Amino acid sequence: MMTARGKLKQELLQLRIQSGLTQDDVAKALKYSTGQFISNWERGISAPPVQNIRQLARLYNSNAEALFNLVLAAAIESSKESLTKRFKESFNR
Repeated sequence: MMTARGKLKQELLQLRIQSGLTQDDVAKALKYSTGQFISNWERGISAPPVQNIRQLARLYNSNAEALFNLVLAAAIESSKESLTKRFKESFNR
């Protein structure tokens, strides 16, 4: 079963490619200095900031709410993992 982060990164990559845009194209449209930000999203290292989702959806000709739900699910998954780890570590003190 694919993780929420896995689904998000796969969707972001697929949408960008289908849109015929490069990572640099997307970065420029979102006013980032480099395509590395987009690369990080597509590799699951980070996720697009919420304030960029509508513009990203327009660039990719996709649904902003669906994209938001993927970002939200990935954030919840990441938070759950982090909190679980911290909780378990608290027993080792």
